Amino acid sequence: MLCWGNASFGQLGLGGIDEEIVLEPRKSDFFLNKRVRDVGCGLRHTVFVLDDGTVYTCGCNDLGQLGHEKARKRPEHVGALDAQNIVAVSCGEAHTLALNDKGQVYAWGLATDGQLGLPGTEECIRVPRNIKSLSEIQIVQVACGYCHSLALSKGSEVFSWGQNKYGQLGLGYEYKKQNSPHVIKSLLGIPFAQIAAGGAHSFVLTLSGAIFGWGRNKFGQLGLNDDNDRYVPTLLKSLRTQKVVHICCGEDHTAALTKEGGVFTFGAGGYGQLGHNSTSHEINPRKVFELMGSVVTQITCGRQHTTAFVPSSGRIYSFGLGGNGQLGTGTTSNRKSPFTVKGNWLPYSTQCPITTDSEECYCVKRIFSGGDQSFAHYFYPQNMVPPDDFRYPDFLKQIWTVNETFIQRLLTFPSGRLPLEIANEIDGTFSSAGCLNGSFLALSNDDHYKTSARFSGVDMNAARLLFHKLIQPDHAHISQQVAASLEKNLIPKLTSSLPDVEALRLYLTLPECPLMSDPNNFTTLAIPFGTAILNLEKAPLKVLENWWSVLEPPLFLKIVELYKDVVVHLLKLCKIGVPASERRILTNFLHTAFRVLEILHRVNERGQVIQYDRFYIHEIQDLIDIRNDYFSWVQQQQQVFGMLTDIPVTICTYPFVFDAQAKTTLLQTDAVIQMQMAVDQAHRQNLSSLFLPVFESVNPCLILMVRRDNIVGDAVEVLRKTKNVDYKKPLKVIFVGEEAVDAGGVRKEFFLLIMRELLDPKYGMFRYYEESRLIWFSDKTFEDSDLFHLIGVVCGLAIYNFTIVDLHFPLALYKKLLNKKPSLDDLKELMPDVGRGMQQLLDYPEDDIEEAFCLNFTITVENFGTTETKELVPNGADIPVVKQNRQDFVDAYVDYIFNKSVDSLFSAFYTGFHKVCGGKVLQLFQPSELQAMVIGNTNYDWKELEKNTEYKGEYWADHPTIKIFWEVFHELSLEKKKQFLLFLTGSDRIPILGMKCLKLVIQPTGGGEGYLPVAHTCFNLLDLPKYTDKETLKSKLIQAIDHYEGFSLV
Repeated sequence: MLCWGNASFGQLGLGGIDEEIVLEPRKSDFFLNKRVRDVGCGLRHTVFVLDDGTVYTCGCNDLGQLGHEKARKRPEHVGALDAQNIVAVSCGEAHTLALNDKGQVYAWGLATDGQLGLPGTEECIRVPRNIKSLSEIQIVQVACGYCHSLALSKGSEVFSWGQNKYGQLGLGYEYKKQNSPHVIKSLLGIPFAQIAAGGAHSFVLTLSGAIFGWGRNKFGQLGLNDDNDRYVPTLLKSLRTQKVVHICCGEDHTAALTKEGGVFTFGAGGYGQLGHNSTSHEINPRKVFELMGSVVTQITCGRQHTTAFVPSSGRIYSFGLGGNGQLGTGTTSNRKSPFTVKGNWLPYSTQCPITTDSEECYCVKRIFSGGDQSFAHYFYPQNMVPPDDFRYPDFLKQIWTVNETFIQRLLTFPSGRLPLEIANEIDGTFSSAGCLNGSFLALSNDDHYKTSARFSGVDMNAARLLFHKLIQPDHAHISQQVAASLEKNLIPKLTSSLPDVEALRLYLTLPECPLMSDPNNFTTLAIPFGTAILNLEKAPLKVLENWWSVLEPPLFLKIVELYKDVVVHLLKLCKIGVPASERRILTNFLHTAFRVLEILHRVNERGQVIQYDRFYIHEIQDLIDIRNDYFSWVQQQQQVFGMLTDIPVTICTYPFVFDAQAKTTLLQTDAVIQMQMAVDQAHRQNLSSLFLPVFESVNPCLILMVRRDNIVGDAVEVLRKTKNVDYKKPLKVIFVGEEAVDAGGVRKEFFLLIMRELLDPKYGMFRYYEESRLIWFSDKTFEDSDLFHLIGVVCGLAIYNFTIVDLHFPLALYKKLLNKKPSLDDLKELMPDVGRGMQQLLDYPEDDIEEAFCLNFTITVENFGTTETKELVPNGADIPVVKQNRQDFVDAYVDYIFNKSVDSLFSAFYTGFHKVCGGKVLQLFQPSELQAMVIGNTNYDWKELEKNTEYKGEYWADHPTIKIFWEVFHELSLEKKKQFLLFLTGSDRIPILGMKCLKLVIQPTGGGEGYLPVAHTCFNLLDLPKYTDKETLKSKLIQAIDHYEGFSLV
């Protein structure tokens, strides 16, 4: 051991020397052949811990600092600690804390401010005593300020006690001092790596490099850009991204070491102790410039000086106050920037250097400072060992975390009883939010140091793998212990406000634990955990939502599936029936699960992590009565509830869980309610008209009388006179001069005919896009908006009357109907070429966009054979498209195609559609679901079609003609089958509810095998001659199909 600095009280342990101060490193004979584990430096005393756990002290003993009554000038053994294996020490101005290998803390020295954490009123304690109030808690680190003390537990709790004059306990203003250890509640949940204390200021450092400081700040030693003391822990934001791995404090200054080996200092600089070549104070962390060329791996602070160790040269540098020789430079002058400590320093290397010099060389193992003294523990070149590196944490001083080694250790125990200390470690880890938040960190590229509101710093795959290793059927005793700790200690203690983003990580990782998705734990784990999510304040919840939005889809889906399972589980319980006393609890549970899903759905809406149909709960229809649910929901919307808990759960509040089938039921229910209301109104009016001739009588149906040859004109006329409420009534169509009872067939024919007519090119209302085979509003039409209004109404009526129409619009139409914005994806659907071009523009990696694409903010449109250029923004022709504005250009282009160019036409369509189909129920749909309602979908199931077909006359399922008909049909290609649907039903798509709603009817006809099959489209009725031969049937059927002309724009 080398010692230098103030020796006036014997604190260097050099024995009876004449000098008061030692100006350069001097060997201490006492430590020959001894290995040192730790050194604590007080203001006038020093404590040494050897590798075998024994403790030696020297220096001033006026206040019992030495813990023994022996000589003071040389290190003497503290006998009172003989039974203990001491692993770490820390010294204050005149007190000492020692930590043993069991996590117990011993204290001695001055006690007037409560800094020993011991009961009693003595001025000082001259013999080490155990701090009993911490005996149940495993402590891993201790740190002493001048008159206060800090301790960090295995469970990541920080305790403080002693003087609080400047707020250095972090417990607020109330106390001037604390005589016993108190947990700093405001820091709960954060995973800590280190604690440190200065004269009257305190610091903690998290595993991911965030720093919280509190206490005295007169010189800016908290680095917070001001000089106000802090009574509660405050985040030092400016160092957050610097990957700080170690902190040490002097009387009024602070130094921080980064993972890269850089040093920042701040606080009091009057003696040069900050190393910035000046004597000014720094209220913000500032990098020590002169050390920037070297990688520093150890830093320490004395009262008013700082030392740093650079392994590449093996040298120690020091700066600050030198009056007592504490800089080791051979003089008593102060140094304002780093200066080498005198000595023949050798860097560590694996091969032993051959030294011919008679001079001794030193290979530094570790440096220590405090008060006005400094020490260096060294080895000779012959037996050198690598120096300590503060950038890599000492495993024994770390909090518990869930990691590979921990799990391997657990799995080595046979199933059955676990040893007590292991059970305690599992319990400690899974009861502590801090420990879980420090687990599963993203270690590659030190990613977790980038933790922020945008990035969680968690390696989710590691979390999944480790949880699955830990929770296994053949180690049930481990699972039980984990479940108990989560249920009893962890989840109930989760709070709504969090001290830092690092305290949020468990919200991301816990759903990966298999225990959460076990139905037996839904009420004890998943639901209380959901409640904790819902209780989060706005700011932390927003961070969690950000983190969720960037999860890999399977991981995001995992959380969605978890809460969907919870909902199904609860609804099944409701269905079986529960006692009234428990119903309220169940309602609460359901609210919780649904509201968590609602948040997840909101996140997914913003950034589509998974397909929206992954939120569907298909079992819902079997578990609840959707119609009743909708009624309750409509009623609820009109009432005001005091307490959320009293509201019965209506699932319509959470429409994203309904699949298409359920939504159709809702639509029918809504239509029935609306029509019923319309009809009731009509009947009420009719009743009153018996007595009062004032009211005209009203028909309970919406009747359309139209002539076949003027179907559009007549429909426009009738609908123009129709009151809004009448649109909700069932539709009845009468073709003038025909005697057809409208049982739906005539209605269907009307939709077919009017659509065929409206899409006729003679009106030019729509433009057909060859490549995508889709249509969109034509901005060149001469038609007035009435016809667009009519098409809107017809689409609405088709939905309300459950008839699908053959309309080849892109999804963008349905987005706009639901007030959602079309995007580039919609452009790709309508105009694949243009869409691909836009994507290429966005993906283009080089900077020369202007030259490569030659675009400006205009669009070229065809206008009756001539082309015309339109500006997308004012003066668009003069604005070239470059890298910075290319996204704006694409947005403007999409906006022009889908919004600007067709504004008046679409708004007429929109008004027409919403006249019929407005109302609450529409809010429940997604664009693609609405599309399927209007035009059906393509989930074909041809066997289902055969199963549901009815037969008339002499036909039956096993009639020879019918048998060959289905043989032929099933052998047709998909295209031909679709053509058959078009031929028979007027659309090649099927209703949203699937094939089971398509009732085909097949009847025999007179005439021989020479006749073709005939379709009565309105009734899905097929006249099939009695063919006896498969080939004939096939050729006649295909002929009939091919002759059918559907309506299209081509």
